[in-house]
Amino acid sequence: MSGPDRKEDEVRRMLEAQHPAVPADLAARAAVYGGRLLRRHRAVRRLTWLLLAAAVAFAVWASVTEPWVAPPSDMTPPLEGW
Repeated sequence: MSGPDRKEDEVRRMLEAQHPAVPADLAARAAVYGGRLLRRHRAVRRLTWLLLAAAVAFAVWASVTEPWVAPPSDMTPPLEGW
């Protein structure tokens, strides 16, 4: 028997055999798990947007205040050579 015929025979035997019993609460457990996944994805999405907004706010603040520039001196330099 060639490879595809053998595989086809195996599939037919599996389909003709008695199907395993499905737990009665499978749909309820799947719904609970799906709800948990949706809440987790929603929380991750919100956190990502929050971090993006914080990064944009920081970039705007930094571009306006320019914290990397030294503050102006309160004292004038001495005048020499007059």
